[in-house]
Amino acid sequence: MPIITASIDPVTRIEGHLKVDVEIDTVEGVQQVIDAHCVGTLFRGFEKIMEGRDPRDAPNITSRICGVCPTSHGMAAALTLDDAFGIAPPTTGTMMRNLVHGACFLESHILHFYILSLLDYIKGPGMAPWQPGWDTGRRLDGSTEARLQGNYLKAIEMRRKCHEMGAIYGGKLPHTPSFIAGGFTAVSTADDKTGFQSLLTEITDFIQGTLLPDVELLASLYSDYFSIGAGYGNLISYGVFRQGSGTLFAPGVLDNGATSVQALDTSLITEYVTHSWYDDATNDKHPAVGETVPLHPKTEGYSWLKAPRYAGSNYECGPLSRMRINGDYAGGVSVMDRHLARAQEALKIALAMQVWLDAVVVGAYGYSPATVPISGSGVGLTEAPRGALGHWVQVADQAVSAYQVVTPTCWNCSPRDTAGNRGPMEQALIGTPVKKADQPVEVLRVIHSFDPCLDCATHVMRPDRKGKVYIVDRTGVREAEV
Repeated sequence: MPIITASIDPVTRIEGHLKVDVEIDTVEGVQQVIDAHCVGTLFRGFEKIMEGRDPRDAPNITSRICGVCPTSHGMAAALTLDDAFGIAPPTTGTMMRNLVHGACFLESHILHFYILSLLDYIKGPGMAPWQPGWDTGRRLDGSTEARLQGNYLKAIEMRRKCHEMGAIYGGKLPHTPSFIAGGFTAVSTADDKTGFQSLLTEITDFIQGTLLPDVELLASLYSDYFSIGAGYGNLISYGVFRQGSGTLFAPGVLDNGATSVQALDTSLITEYVTHSWYDDATNDKHPAVGETVPLHPKTEGYSWLKAPRYAGSNYECGPLSRMRINGDYAGGVSVMDRHLARAQEALKIALAMQVWLDAVVVGAYGYSPATVPISGSGVGLTEAPRGALGHWVQVADQAVSAYQVVTPTCWNCSPRDTAGNRGPMEQALIGTPVKKADQPVEVLRVIHSFDPCLDCATHVMRPDRKGKVYIVDRTGVREAEV
């Protein structure tokens, strides 16, 4: 039987533009993936947009990189400026940063399981755009499927409430303007704390009583996916949510088969562009001195994503990496491990948010005054819901002379590096059994377990039709015509 090439283009139910090509062949009687290429199909160039600007613009501009995790970029940019300006926010500012960042994590984790991944396993509502759909070989009885469909709809409501919660201190979501050099702009009132508390309690109850049981049920029904999608097995985390002298999730690296976590050495991070649509003169550089020089077409290039590596090797990032490195998850590396770790992390963050909320002082300012230096440099390392996120800035004459961003999806969905090694997701797809090559839902399950996020939120428009947009800010939810 000849090798079959299947192209999923675009990969739906993700943020942004991703194409995945897989080669399928029969190996020892099993039809499976034998090669894969992950293709980021859109150039954004935010690094170039930042050049020449006031450094203080960074949180607002870079948060537009993504509509699902804008607070992650706002946080990373603010941390970068803290470092470059030599300032630190007061405790209340750090706690409010954590609360809005945490609200982003919760809405993203709820979104990921129910809206982006669950439909790889269950039948969606019997209407467009859910139908027609692929044959997923469903293993759920009718009542269980109906329960999950109902929770799918409930999850949409809970995700909205996460946005409402984050908007109490963030002013609005997505793209809050509240992350600034030296802290956070909000000043909490007693009513703010009460409103945040009410939503946090409801969301925590949903995570504990609905999300976790649903993920555990799916894992029990698809236990074979504990053996699918392992990839290299190397894990990396930058650490996130500063509290006291440490972070809720510790930074570190955990190599496949290792019994102990190693300290993170950020000097070992480099980016390869041999198979990316960038000038080879920028190859194998640390982000602090990296450049964004697009070059398309390019003979060996096949993606707009660069290929980050740590000590020259591939590392996966995300909730599973954070939970494993932090000692909170003892499972392996697979499709179902990623889902379980993500759900367990959601509960851990929700419970920590209660502590951070209690630490917010009503009426206290959350920032330290900051002055733009004549020159300097800074780095902001944090985590987005999908994994390790880093921003690097160079300042000259009080303006940005260089800016670099390395996103979690660049780590996970990177193309091959100079040595020809596949990226983490490409490697994770190898060996995935495929029942129907023309409906490779098994491939989608592996892809979606990483929760790829290629760019800003997708916008859907219908020609010659008026629609409604819902604006969420600290005053509530209101409609606007578009």
